[in-house]
Amino acid sequence: MTETTNIALPAMRVSYESGSLTEAELAGTWHEQLQKWLDEATNAGLPEANAFVLATADPDGHPSSRTVLAKGLDARGLVFFTNYTSAKSHELMATRYASATFPWFAMQRQAHVRGTVEKVGAAETAAYWASRPKGSQLGAWASPQSRVVAGRSTLDSALAKIERQFENSEKVPVPPHWGGWRIQPETVEFWQGRQDRMHDRLRFRLGRDGWEIERVAP
Repeated sequence: MTETTNIALPAMRVSYESGSLTEAELAGTWHEQLQKWLDEATNAGLPEANAFVLATADPDGHPSSRTVLAKGLDARGLVFFTNYTSAKSHELMATRYASATFPWFAMQRQAHVRGTVEKVGAAETAAYWASRPKGSQLGAWASPQSRVVAGRSTLDSALAKIERQFENSEKVPVPPHWGGWRIQPETVEFWQGRQDRMHDRLRFRLGRDGWEIERVAP
């Protein structure tokens, strides 16, 4: 019989000593800096380096979060794709606001993006959709995302039905209920762990006269 040991949570501690971040090291724009850290995380072999925790809230202020994948990044904002009938999309449509956190634990780094949201245009959605594997496309058609289902067999049956529907189709069209969201940042913070919890936190903040850079105490 295998014995289990309770983990002493208060004793779990990592000393962050692998890097630092100065104002002089920042790229000229928030999106160039975020792309740089994404590239470095990818080149370091981190799994799904483009994964981020998306936080939303309903109209009553009740928060929820989940992990999604970044699929677009430029001066306009950070893009991900999803079902427009999902819980996250309903909350985004209600509040038009979101935050995102990239947790690159292995590099002792985080990046936080916060701002308003907008739906991605049809052409941009179609271009990304065309790059997806057919299985992922069929899954987007089959899944009633965020809805309660009777069991796994319900999902399997729905997928089988969609597979039959498009089995002779060379291309699978974009579902009318599927597309992209763009987070248009108001603040983007870059967090680098430092020894003794004196972390570096540098933030791009959109002000009245454009982007400003400020250091935040840890």
